[in-house]
Amino acid sequence: MAQNPLLIEYMAVPPVTRAYTTACLITTLLVQVDFVTPLQLYFNPYLTFRELQLWRLVTNFLFFGQLGFHFFFNLVFVYRYSRMLEEGSFRGRTADFVYMFVLGGIAMLVSGYWFSILFLGQAFTIMLVYVWGQRNRYVRMSFLFITFRAPQLPWVLLGFSFLLGSPFWVDLLGIAVGHVYYFLADVFPKMDGGCDVVGAPRLMKVLFDKESGSSEDQNAYRPPVEEQPGGYDWGAVLRPDFNPPPPAAAPVARGGDEDVGVALGGEGAGDAVHRRPGLLRRRRPAADGDDAVDASSDDNDSDKDTTQT
Repeated sequence: MAQNPLLIEYMAVPPVTRAYTTACLITTLLVQVDFVTPLQLYFNPYLTFRELQLWRLVTNFLFFGQLGFHFFFNLVFVYRYSRMLEEGSFRGRTADFVYMFVLGGIAMLVSGYWFSILFLGQAFTIMLVYVWGQRNRYVRMSFLFITFRAPQLPWVLLGFSFLLGSPFWVDLLGIAVGHVYYFLADVFPKMDGGCDVVGAPRLMKVLFDKESGSSEDQNAYRPPVEEQPGGYDWGAVLRPDFNPPPPAAAPVARGGDEDVGVALGGEGAGDAVHRRPGLLRRRRPAADGDDAVDASSDDNDSDKDTTQT
């Protein structure tokens, strides 16, 4: 029985992105059919911790508003940039990706408490866009007939929110949290005395990462080729997993039906000098009782033979 193409495409989405976008869609549909109300979803510290309505810690990230342009706009951006991060710089590092969600969510909840932000889904989307843009600096993009590079995309979205009258400080919060994560994950570890302070705990790696026993250095984020000097990973020789390619075999020159060149150290290397008439020289082995003849020819004097005794 053939499977549904939509189901195949849905299951091809990376697990974290699939789970988050599905939760956003289901939450919005439940609000649309009046099964729940936004009043049951928004972040309220008193209701969360005093009344133990702990689901509000999560649901405020899942609701982008009623079905409409704003909802689909945010959902598309969440799906697109979360998937590119999970399939790109977080490939094979699902635990680190989930941990970024956790750290970013905690930072936004603390900030949302001080700035009285009820729904943080839009800020979370901007955080994902910011981290992706910083890790793909040379990607050129176009939005509303404006051409720019990937790191400028969060600022373009902030300006778009300002023009639409949306609370742009929510976008600023996402940019701030994304910048802090990017600095701690990609910049600070490369500084003198720096270390990885946002790596996932070992327990999360056991739960989420399929490859067990892989070293942190193997799973560390490496910039794309276009961001490396000369397009080559010059730091590869310093990594324990570096496996240099085997040396290329020496070319074999052929003259007519006879081999007139052999690989260095190969069979017959002592019997031949790798040259051919006009350009190369070949030494013919001497038979028993005969003199060894070294036939040579030169570009300028090809009709002269030299006999050695």
